[in-house]
Amino acid sequence: MSNTIVKKSEKRNRRHKRIRSKVSGTALRPRLSIFRSNRAIYAQLIDDDAHVTLLSVQTDDSKKKTLTERAQEAGKRLAEKAKEKGIQAIVFDRGGFIYTGNIRSFAEAVREGGLSF
Repeated sequence: MSNTIVKKSEKRNRRHKRIRSKVSGTALRPRLSIFRSNRAIYAQLIDDDAHVTLLSVQTDDSKKKTLTERAQEAGKRLAEKAKEKGIQAIVFDRGGFIYTGNIRSFAEAVREGGLSF
């Protein structure tokens, strides 16, 4: 592994720890945790009090769309599933990733779906 990659992942882990020290989910307002890889975006709604994952979504593997478009679709799916479970509000945990691009499009799609953060 090159030194740059190690530094990059260490920086993201530090940011994530800093965010997690301030953000916690409950049953009424679960935490939306996001992980972004090069190929997909994974998201979970987590109740940190009970240590339970309430629901999860990920981007589909269609090659015809960009990751940003797939992130928007996944965000809308997550909002629909959350509404079915009676969840109205969430706490956003960006996972140490910068709020731009795919993360931003996912979050905006969740907001358009009717969840508030």
